[in-house]
Amino acid sequence: MTVLGQPFIILDSVNSTNNYAMGQVHAHLASHGAAYFAIDQTAGKGQRNRIWKSAPGLNIALSVVLEPGPLVAHQVFVLSAFTALAAHEFFQKWAGDETRVKWPNDIYWRDRKAGGILIENLLKGPVLTHSVAGIGMNLNQTRFPPDLPNPVSLKQITGSEYNTIEMAQSLCGVLEKWFQLYQTEGKDFIMSRYQEVLYKRGERVRLKKDSRIFEGLIKSVNDDGKLVVLTGELEEEFALGEIELRV
Repeated sequence: MTVLGQPFIILDSVNSTNNYAMGQVHAHLASHGAAYFAIDQTAGKGQRNRIWKSAPGLNIALSVVLEPGPLVAHQVFVLSAFTALAAHEFFQKWAGDETRVKWPNDIYWRDRKAGGILIENLLKGPVLTHSVAGIGMNLNQTRFPPDLPNPVSLKQITGSEYNTIEMAQSLCGVLEKWFQLYQTEGKDFIMSRYQEVLYKRGERVRLKKDSRIFEGLIKSVNDDGKLVVLTGELEEEFALGEIELRV
């Protein structure tokens, strides 16, 4: 099977690397391993129909095509988990041990957001055939739009400038490592490692669900990708989009 990041295709400008990659998959022009890097991503996609904003030429905007093997819809969180672990390892190498994964798959340094991941899946009936893992990572940007509440970049942390293309290729290599670990060690290994780097795990935090604001202790994330929170004596599970962590 082709290594992730091969071929590595550089796009001068595209609305969304995920849209482009998925279009290539639908047209049978992309298979496992193909990576699409945008110098300028004009309408990047985030979780829950949000926009991922990134200054042209300064950051990583990358989408990688995956063929992870037979999975059904309720099993797909493991793809987010190993992608998040790869992004975490990549960023931690430069930014240090204060790097964490904020549920479900944002990369945080201290209490600030350094990167985000969007996994989009192509199903044939109940079975997943392809996934596109989109990763946005702040590298060299130091000025951000005022509506972004808590961004941070690697340059702000380290003071250094980074070659975005070389860094994206390096990220593909780390993603390949974690894909192979998923293939050989399985879901339980991936989920166990994911818990180890989970942002605020074991801490009490403020949470918001609809109009309800409450405190809870973050315990874990289950195999379905739900956040497990201890609220008083009650253990509750929350799906993506159902709850907001108030940082």
